Amino acid sequence: MRVEILGQERRRRWCDEQKLEILMSVGIDGATVTEVAQRHDVTRQQTPGAVS
Repeated sequence: MRVEILGQERRRRWCDEQKLEILMSVGIDGATVTEVAQRHDVTRQQTPGAVS
């Protein structure tokens, strides 16, 4: 079976500093994990260290 991938790959590479910055922005001014994830165009499950 041959599979072709069409379009751009959406995989992102986050350095440790970026992950920490995203994680630390949860709770600032009441921001939720979901709101922070939306700001970074990812799902809340993809947010590093996502907590409820």
